Amino acid sequence: MDFSNRSTQPQTVAPTAHVAAATPSGGKRGQSDKGKWGRVTGAVLVGAVAILLLALVAFIAFGGSNGTKEDKYVDTTKLQAVFLNTGQVYFGKIKVLNSSYFVVTNIYYLQTSSTGTTANANTSVSLVKLGCELHEPFDQMVINRSQVTFWENLQDNGQVAKAVSTFQKDNPNGQKCTDQSASSSTTTNSVQNATPSTTTKP
Repeated sequence: MDFSNRSTQPQTVAPTAHVAAATPSGGKRGQSDKGKWGRVTGAVLVGAVAILLLALVAFIAFGGSNGTKEDKYVDTTKLQAVFLNTGQVYFGKIKVLNSSYFVVTNIYYLQTSSTGTTANANTSVSLVKLGCELHEPFDQMVINRSQVTFWENLQDNGQVAKAVSTFQKDNPNGQKCTDQSASSSTTTNSVQNATPSTTTKP
């Protein structure tokens, strides 16, 4: 048999379905990858912001606005002197010290008095215990931080510390303000006896 006369026609192969379908599925995968990375990036940013906020809160709570803890310099076994920008000085125990205010207890302050004539007046300085003034304040003072020029710890052998110690020995139950004028005078004299008065003449 002779097959040489039989014409051969090229046969076209139909494209398979899986080749055409490859493009759409690849597009969906790319979109899902982008969404996944977007969610991861968002989570990382939220975490970073949370960490920064926690660090800021910790800095404010433990570092203060000055970045230091000034209250660590307060010697709780000593008296402190707090100097205000008005020129007034208070002696006592600093209980709270921060960037906003001071809380002082066991408070004393200096008082001046003049005797004699105007031409020949003597001025004496005495230490007074807070509490028997006209308004009878509690023995605690909250002082605005902006009013404080500086403060310092006092030594036990200083005149103020000795005067306070003598007053506390003479008044073991604390200061009594039954008769305001008499009590205030007694307190002043008691403290003044332990502290040498400063007398000046104009």
